[in-house]
Amino acid sequence: MKEIMIAVKDVSMRFRLSGDRIMSLKEFVTAKIGGKFTYNEFWALKNVNFEVYKGEVFGIVGRNGSGKSTLLKVISGILKPTEGMVKCNGNVVPMLELGSGFDMDLTGKENIFLNGAILGYSEKFLQAEYDKILDFSELGQFIDVPIRNYSSGMLMRLAFSIATMVNPQILIVDEILAVGDEAFQKKSRDRMMQMMSGGTTVLFVSHNLTQIRELCDRVLWLDQGQVHMLGQAEEICEQYEL
Repeated sequence: MKEIMIAVKDVSMRFRLSGDRIMSLKEFVTAKIGGKFTYNEFWALKNVNFEVYKGEVFGIVGRNGSGKSTLLKVISGILKPTEGMVKCNGNVVPMLELGSGFDMDLTGKENIFLNGAILGYSEKFLQAEYDKILDFSELGQFIDVPIRNYSSGMLMRLAFSIATMVNPQILIVDEILAVGDEAFQKKSRDRMMQMMSGGTTVLFVSHNLTQIRELCDRVLWLDQGQVHMLGQAEEICEQYEL
């Protein structure tokens, strides 16, 4: 019997979008008080169901606006679903937005301890892992520079190094392997493969079907917030390309 690490049951996510063109706070308050403020409802996700098993690399594909990022935020606990429930059996490390959880005025070294603390790890543990994180990031002397001076590639190397060195039980990755040079992308893929062999469960979103085929066991295809197909990676990728 396979151990279920993520269970998504009947998840729907509704957003309310203003139906009025409000140009100022005064206009908003006036419309609200007068009962003239209108909303348009938008369902980013509708009745999404699936399970992810321990040690599996589970891919998610879909066109822009299909609900992929919303789904990842719901699973990560950043958003609470309007309907349904998500259960995660293990600590979740989400890598969803470049530099999220970082303080741009602090150095790379300071952000290792800040980000690690946010992820729930002790200072003692991070001290023990610090050299490994620094070596993997390849930032060298730039680790003592405020990260506001980092390029997007340097930020992603730091974020990936922290997240993957703390050995999460569930890792959520959104297009992260698309950032950085080819050598670091290969090293990142190798690190992910190493983690997966150690039992880490990975939720992986990418527009790169080559990476999806290479890394994923099963793939969920989202279309307009609903499950269009769910199956083996090769099968879903073939249909998605049609």
